[in-house]
Amino acid sequence: MSHRFLLPRSAPLRSFAAVTVLASSLLLAGCAAAVPLTPAADATNVACADVIVHLPSTVADQASRETNAQATGAWGDPASVLLHCGVTVPVPTTLPCLNINGIDWIEDDSEAPTYRYTTYGRNPAIEIVIDSEAVSGSTALIDVANAVGYLPATGACVGAEDVQLPTDGATSAP
Repeated sequence: MSHRFLLPRSAPLRSFAAVTVLASSLLLAGCAAAVPLTPAADATNVACADVIVHLPSTVADQASRETNAQATGAWGDPASVLLHCGVTVPVPTTLPCLNINGIDWIEDDSEAPTYRYTTYGRNPAIEIVIDSEAVSGSTALIDVANAVGYLPATGACVGAEDVQLPTDGATSAP
């Protein structure tokens, strides 16, 4: 005795829909989640948009990642390079200043091996946080230089050799 089952005509369509949903879920599970970041105070500055749209797809051989905050960028999985546009413009400091491809960067190594670089002489300022155990900091700064260059330079770092002290014509006492 054989058993026959009668299926409604919509059963193949439901099976197809179930398979499609399952396949989509599996594909999405393989995607990396957005990197959670907090936007900088001046992230809505229109100049940040020029930078963000020109960010490279790779930095220090790390692929770009989606972020969840305005005027930010991230590269690597796990994220080893983080960028924020619109951070507080730095004031003169005694921290080292590097010029890489025409961009002045203040280097803060207080949390080494994580390094924080902030543009100097550009408004809004850009901050890049780099995990130096995963990527080369200088390579990362070179890779983002073109995008950062969309912010016009309004100042530059100077060193002691760049400062000229005024001469007042005073002579030494006899």
